Amino acid sequence: MLRRYWFEFDADAGELPPGSGYGCGVTAHDRADAERLLRQVVFNEAAVPPTRKVVEDVDVSALDAGHVLPNMDAPTSRGVWFPRGYA
Repeated sequence: MLRRYWFEFDADAGELPPGSGYGCGVTAHDRADAERLLRQVVFNEAAVPPTRKVVEDVDVSALDAGHVLPNMDAPTSRGVWFPRGYA
């Protein structure tokens, strides 16, 4: 069973990869799998910065309608769906 996760990073996290300033959306088997995907795919094997918020089973319709929703991939398959370009 796959679950959708939404990660938001601490404001003091430093420079973030392109597009991840709003947060990152990941579909994975569990939180550890989601964090592994973030580290491997978005952060290019670097440490994932501290998070200020993690939402498990996120309702994607509740995410930012002006930026996140129109710029995300489908969250139905395992992988990073926001920001685009990391699938």
